[in-house]
Amino acid sequence: MKEKRKKEDVTEIEKIRHSLSHILAHAVLNLYPKAKLGIGPAIKNGYYYDFEFPEPICEDVLPKIEEEMRKIIDKDLPFKQIFKSRQETIKFLEEQEQEYKLDLIKDIPDEKFSFYTTGDNEFIDLCRGPHVDSTGKIKAFKLTQIAGAYWKGDSNNKMLTRIYGVAFQSKKELKAYEKMLEEAAKRDHRKLGKDLDLFSFHEEGPGFVFWHNRGLKIRNKLIDYWRSLHRRDGYEEIKTPTMLTTDTWKKSGHLETFLDKMFLATPHGAEKMEYAVKPMNCDGGMLVYKTQQRSYRDLPIRMGEIGTVHRYEASGELHGLMRVREATQDDAHIYCRESQIKDELKGVIKLCNEIYNTFDLEIDHIELSTRPAKSIGSDEIWEKAESTMKEVLKEERIEFEINPEDGAFYGPKFDFHLKDCIGRSWQCSTIQLDFAQPENFDLTYINEEGAKERPVMIHRTIYGSLERFMGIIIENYVGKFPLWLAPEQISVIPIAERHLEYSYEILKKLRDRDIRATINYEDETMQSRIRDSELMKIPYALVIGDKEEETQTVSVRPAGKKELGIMKLEEFMKILKEEMNI
Repeated sequence: MKEKRKKEDVTEIEKIRHSLSHILAHAVLNLYPKAKLGIGPAIKNGYYYDFEFPEPICEDVLPKIEEEMRKIIDKDLPFKQIFKSRQETIKFLEEQEQEYKLDLIKDIPDEKFSFYTTGDNEFIDLCRGPHVDSTGKIKAFKLTQIAGAYWKGDSNNKMLTRIYGVAFQSKKELKAYEKMLEEAAKRDHRKLGKDLDLFSFHEEGPGFVFWHNRGLKIRNKLIDYWRSLHRRDGYEEIKTPTMLTTDTWKKSGHLETFLDKMFLATPHGAEKMEYAVKPMNCDGGMLVYKTQQRSYRDLPIRMGEIGTVHRYEASGELHGLMRVREATQDDAHIYCRESQIKDELKGVIKLCNEIYNTFDLEIDHIELSTRPAKSIGSDEIWEKAESTMKEVLKEERIEFEINPEDGAFYGPKFDFHLKDCIGRSWQCSTIQLDFAQPENFDLTYINEEGAKERPVMIHRTIYGSLERFMGIIIENYVGKFPLWLAPEQISVIPIAERHLEYSYEILKKLRDRDIRATINYEDETMQSRIRDSELMKIPYALVIGDKEEETQTVSVRPAGKKELGIMKLEEFMKILKEEMNI
């Protein structure tokens, strides 16, 4: 478990947000006296509280709850901490009929429990705090949404109602945040995915993406770009099966540590062997490594895989492309000697920077995630791995944050958090240093003395998953992809039917040069078709009329920009070539 933070380490804004979760619970009980209380922590930008309501509620009631919260705040009620013994706590919670709070303390061995009161015992809640001095200290907050959340995050438990809110120290900050949310709504990849005909989701496959032709074109361009860089950097590409025997996943430790996320399969018929659909690509990669004896001269070996993995995410966790049950990871596993670790880690960091720069994504911060409570490997191995990763960051002069106890179960990791153009942060790349799995799978190479030695393994992704990365760039570009990535680059628009023949000549020349182009000759006006082209975020429209046909030219209209005028196709192709030089 992570260590509890000291009260003096909690910032003022965190106190405000925690206090608001307390006030939210107070307001809900004022309005719904029979509601049951779950938990209510402060989170990034705000807070939430989980409730069991006597009857379902919807977001229409949020203004009513918010108004009740403001009444409590306006009273400027003081927060006061009190303590009760275990026996007193149980008695109090039983009298209040707060069964979820009783369930919470079962897991806590303490003999004394902290409560906070609001005002003259107007409201009292089991809580460690800290809080602001009084409710009147709170100036800028808003309730934002309602969602479902399983008690303790376990789908076997009851689904509670989670109410979210945001809070800041000033109304100016709140207004700026609300403006950012408005901008984010315009960029929602789920809406843009539908509007631009990129992908869809269906009840027949919840959590699985159905890629449309236009979306698949973008996805394939991402893979092509990834492959070109990895060929350059000496990676070999492999492909491993979707399912492996459960014994394989037991050997790697995934079956024990990841079972609740895995899809299991038992085939019909005589064969009784059990299989698991892979949640990660590493086990298959290690089996490929073992197919031949390796030499120190072979190392480092860099094996890349565009591998599809399946993880059972609870329905409440699914979110468009950002959280799915089937994801395609741009995985790679590097097998190297200890003396090569630093250079390989630095090489991956350099590759991450190159790829993110291509997509105009700025690194917000990098985390070093350390050993989790549930892990494999000795203390010595973990200490060596963590110290090596710290040294790499310091040698590269990279600022980083420690994310305690959040590493992979087999090794520490770097997590890259990216900042998009409206300031939101996204976690994408992960780079993991692993001394444990080579031991589990008995991976070896022959050293200079002819003896077997154990390689070190680096696990890494850069996109993270193609699905999530596409969600991020769809929102970052607002669907206006750079020319090289756009699913449809050119829309050829003949003014009249008599211009169709020449338009098809232009289309063929474009396609012969691997330009993604179509003809738009719907039963609409030319201006409507140009507008349709812009709505579909196609970078260029080529308008073809009498003058263009007579002079064997095209009229070039970039989306959302000033017309470039009439020019020869070859001249236009030079513009395209220069723009697509990624």
